[in-house]
Amino acid sequence: MTRAIHKLSSRRVSTVNEPGRYSDGGGLYLQARRHLNGKDGLTKSWLFRFMIDGRPREMGLGSIDDVSLAEARQLAADYRKHVREGIDPIDRRAAERAKAKAANVERKKFEWCAEKYMSAHSDSWKNAKHRQQWSNTLKAYVYPVFGDKDVRLIETGDVLEALEPIWSGKTETATRVRQRIEAVLDWATVREFRVGENPARWRGHLDKILAKPSKLHKPKHHSALPYEQIGIFMADLRQQEAVSARALEFLILTASRTGEVIGATWGEIDEAKAVWTIPAERMKAEREHRVPLTPAALKIVKNLPKVDGNPFIFPGLRRRRPLSNMAMLTLLKRMDYEQITAHGFRSTFRDWAAEQTNFPREVAERALAHRLKDKTEEAYQRGDLFKKRRHLMDAWAKYCDWRANPQSRVTSINARVAQ
Repeated sequence: MTRAIHKLSSRRVSTVNEPGRYSDGGGLYLQARRHLNGKDGLTKSWLFRFMIDGRPREMGLGSIDDVSLAEARQLAADYRKHVREGIDPIDRRAAERAKAKAANVERKKFEWCAEKYMSAHSDSWKNAKHRQQWSNTLKAYVYPVFGDKDVRLIETGDVLEALEPIWSGKTETATRVRQRIEAVLDWATVREFRVGENPARWRGHLDKILAKPSKLHKPKHHSALPYEQIGIFMADLRQQEAVSARALEFLILTASRTGEVIGATWGEIDEAKAVWTIPAERMKAEREHRVPLTPAALKIVKNLPKVDGNPFIFPGLRRRRPLSNMAMLTLLKRMDYEQITAHGFRSTFRDWAAEQTNFPREVAERALAHRLKDKTEEAYQRGDLFKKRRHLMDAWAKYCDWRANPQSRVTSINARVAQ
C-alpha cells in the first residue's frame, strides 16, 4: 500500500503552534521548535528522514522562511530518488557544496604565494641576505618551471622538473629549493588555496625518487690560508687602499664572519673600552657577542671616515648600505689569493690557536662565537671568557704582524693564559 504524501497544507504549516514534527509524507517533515534564546513562538524548518544502507539519517532542508512547502516537496522527491539509487543525499550535497566552494576560490599562482610567504616570514629571518637567497633561488630554479601555475594544480612532476636538473650538480642548493617549495605549498594549503598532499614533501615521497643528498654531496670547507703565511698576507693586505681591504683586515683580527663585519655600525663600537658588541639578531647563534678590539683592530676603526647618512663602518657604494658581501672575495682575487675565502680566515685563526698557543679550547671557541658542542659544558659555561679572549686576540694580532716585527711571532708562540 502506497503511503500518503502531501498531507500538509500551506495554512497548516503557518498555523502550527506546538513543538513537534508534522509529517507531509514520503519522509518530509515540518519541524517546530521553541526558540533557544527564550523568545516566544516557534522556529519552523523542513526535515527529510530516510534510510540508507540500513542506517536512519536526517537531513535539514532549510527554514520555512527560505524554503516553501512546494520547494521542500521537490527537494524531498529528488532525495528519495537518490536513496533508491543507493546515493546518500547528505554526502551528495556535501560533495556538491565542496565543489562549488573550490570553483569559487580565487586561483593563486605559485609565484604570488611565494611572495606572500616571504613577506609574512621575512621579519623572523636573521637578515636581508636570507630573504635575498630565498628570492634568488626561486626566481632561478622554480618560477621558470611553474611560477605562473595555479598552486592547486602543482604536482610531483612539476617539482621534479625544477629539482632534477640541479639535484646532482648543485645538491645543497637543490635541497634548499625543495624545502622552500614545500614551505610555500604548505602555506597555500593552510590558506585554503590548495588541498591534498604536498608534492614537495621529502620523507615518504620524494626520497623514493631522488637520491639522498648525503650520498651525492660531500661538504666542502671554506678554503683557508695556512697560519704560517698570515704575516706575509697581512703585510700585502695593508698595502691595499680599498674599504674592502680594511674590512678584511678587521675580519682577520677579530676572527669574525663576513656578515658580522660588513654589518657593523658605529654604534656597536665602544672605543674607550675597545669593545665591539654585536647584537644577537646579527649573530648566527642568536645571542649577543662581545669582541675585544686589539690596538691594531681599533686603529682601523679610528682611521675610517664616517660617511654622512651611513651608519655602517664599512660603507658600500649605495647610500646607507654596507659593503657588499662579495667585496672581500673580489679583493682576494685581485690579490691573487682566489683559492681562499674570507670565511676561511676563521679556520686559520683556529688552527693557529690550537697548534701555536696554550689557550684552552673553549677560549678559542668563544672567540669564534661558537656554541660548545658539549651541552653540559655549555650549560655551566655561562660567561663569555672576555678577559681571556682579549689576551688571545692580542697574541693573534701580534702573530699576524710578525713579518714586520719578528719578535712578535716568538711572543705569540709562547702565549699563555693570563691568570
